[in-house]
Amino acid sequence: QVRLVESGGGSVQVGGSLRLSCAASGYNYKTTCMAWFRRAPGKEREGVAGIDSDGSTRYADSVKGRFTISRDKSNDILYLQMNTLKPEDTAMYYCALAFGDLIVPYGLNPDLFGLWGQGTQVNVSS
Repeated sequence: QVRLVESGGGSVQVGGSLRLSCAASGYNYKTTCMAWFRRAPGKEREGVAGIDSDGSTRYADSVKGRFTISRDKSNDILYLQMNTLKPEDTAMYYCALAFGDLIVPYGLNPDLFGLWGQGTQVNVSS
């Protein structure tokens, strides 16, 4: 059974940094893509960043230059380094996994992902 467990959320002030982690387990498939999504209260789920198995990445325009997605494939851990945080980054952040390299050709489309973590909350205060 595939399991995704996020950690690293918390409360920070504007301009601060956080690093989210997502530990993946329970699958045996080499070509997978992973992504971070977020949902703020009253808003739609939004794709934040994604990474294919070859390391190719995509970012939402709102986080480009501030967030960095990376992946430790040997340990099946996905990271999201978030710098220069803003109040509008406040949301529940979810890790997602899909089989195949889907990020570059299809973008941050949540419908492509069938496996999700439980989420980790990020609060940015001014």
